[in-house]
Amino acid sequence: MDFVDYYSTLGIKKTSTTDEIKKAYRKLARKHHPDVNPNDKESNKKFQQINEANEVLSDPDKRKKYDQYGKDWKHADQFANSGQAGRSAGGRGFGGQDFGGYTYASGEDSGFSDFFESLFGGARRSRQQAAYRGQDYNAELHLTLSDVYTTKKQTLTINGKNVRITIPAGVENGQVIKLKNYGSPGANGGPNGDLFITFMIKNDTSFRRDGNDLYKDEELDLYTAVLGGDKTIETLNGKIKLKVNAETQNGHKVRLKGKGFPVYKQEGVFGDLYVTWNIKLPINLTNKQKELFTELSKL
Repeated sequence: MDFVDYYSTLGIKKTSTTDEIKKAYRKLARKHHPDVNPNDKESNKKFQQINEANEVLSDPDKRKKYDQYGKDWKHADQFANSGQAGRSAGGRGFGGQDFGGYTYASGEDSGFSDFFESLFGGARRSRQQAAYRGQDYNAELHLTLSDVYTTKKQTLTINGKNVRITIPAGVENGQVIKLKNYGSPGANGGPNGDLFITFMIKNDTSFRRDGNDLYKDEELDLYTAVLGGDKTIETLNGKIKLKVNAETQNGHKVRLKGKGFPVYKQEGVFGDLYVTWNIKLPINLTNKQKELFTELSKL
């Protein structure tokens, strides 16, 4: 039978405080709990080792005995016969405990090692089981810019269960939302974890998005730019007709208020659309057209 290093089991130092022991135990218990790893024998074995280490190190009496006699466990009965802590009327027992909101329940079968049984009298001890919060889940949801222009509902499959969520219009690429209690189930009465969804939004449009504003380049023929007129353009909400002023310059930008992208969780509120005119010069001119341009150049 080998010596068991409980400090190493919890990944702490021999000088660790009670709070540091609790913190280390809870972190490892969440990771290796059988409810989280139902078919993982190695993880379940690790969970028993963690519980055993915590049973000893979280109890001042047992920790003192372990520190003094752990490596010399064959002679530990000298400590017990001395009438010191752990067996006096006022000593701590092995029943349920309450550590900072974590409730521990007693059971019949300890599952402890031979080393533990030898050092602490061979009695069947209770195994402490912590009530702890379930693990969080993280997922990516891939959508297009057109998808998130309007509020929509979508069904996700989480652990074999269909969950219907509402995706508000205006969600941004990389934005993360939290669905409370949709993570891993808690154990021993603990709350469920949460589900965090990261939105990955692909631009499937001719617009450039910057926050709630949209930007678009539009070609404008030379004649309309010089003389003025109307130009019909596409928006994400349908076609609109714009008035083009005479003598419009190349690169001129027009702001269309309220024609941009919806503002996240603000119903009916939109950003702006900015249209930049790219004036297209005519090609394949006829002789007559060239003559007219020549005459214009002389005026």
